[in-house]
Amino acid sequence: MTLVVDLGQSGARLRWDGGEHITTRAKRATESSVQTLRDIFTELKTAHPDAVTHDCVSMSLTGFDGDVPDPLEFGLLAQEFFGATQVAVSDDGLAGFMGAMHGENGVNLSIGSGAVAVGGRRGKFSHSDGLGHIFGDEGSGFWLGKHGLERALATRQGREQDPTLLDFLSGAVAEFDALESKTDSHAQSLCISTAKRVLEAAEHNISSAVAIRDRGAEQLSKTVAAAWNRAGGMSNESMTLTLLGGLAKNRGYEEAIRRRVSSLLPQMRLSPPRGNHLDGGLLITQTMKEDYPPLLRWWRAS
Repeated sequence: MTLVVDLGQSGARLRWDGGEHITTRAKRATESSVQTLRDIFTELKTAHPDAVTHDCVSMSLTGFDGDVPDPLEFGLLAQEFFGATQVAVSDDGLAGFMGAMHGENGVNLSIGSGAVAVGGRRGKFSHSDGLGHIFGDEGSGFWLGKHGLERALATRQGREQDPTLLDFLSGAVAEFDALESKTDSHAQSLCISTAKRVLEAAEHNISSAVAIRDRGAEQLSKTVAAAWNRAGGMSNESMTLTLLGGLAKNRGYEEAIRRRVSSLLPQMRLSPPRGNHLDGGLLITQTMKEDYPPLLRWWRAS
């Protein structure tokens, strides 16, 4: 039996034959993925004591920046909790690509707390962005929320003049005021949770929010084009684009991204994803039996 794990910056999902578990326990910037997974697996054993034996574990994990490390620690952890004898450790971008594209040539763009694109063409894969909120993730949930809150807070201080946006984000501003620290993981989470509100402000034609949304779409279009080009794709070549993540469900953001990607890749076709990261994690165990460095590495018990 295979257990599939998808760990992100806002929570994790786990699926096995006949069951699924969702948790808000997320990967924090100050800890290793192994620490996070240990807590999640302990929670899983308590919540589902009848589903804790798995020969194979597929881990789709955030925080690798496109370079999966030695999987030994992850393998030993899965062996300890589930008796696993083989573990696939993949960058979450690759799992998103496999779930959404099922191996078709093109790019999957995942837009959630962070932002990452993986391109695939004739068995060659590439990774673009996914560098974390300090050095990348442009156009992501964190990025949108941060820029919206920045402008609202600057308006409150008199450094900007945008009272409409300040009023629209008043709830997020109140949460900002209640933060004990303006620089820790709770502040990061506030930025992420504010993203949807910024996109809603754009839908209400608040000009500054529209500008933030469109700038995010512009950055994401560059991320998509880079992923396709680095996979060996040509700008005038037919290719498929899929979008995953909560923010991809916003029609205004989806359309803004589509328009800007089309300007860079004229033969792009936007298609609904066939599945998600959990589907991709399972597909990896079925079709990618060997390492695909740097995006996928296997551990097997000796």
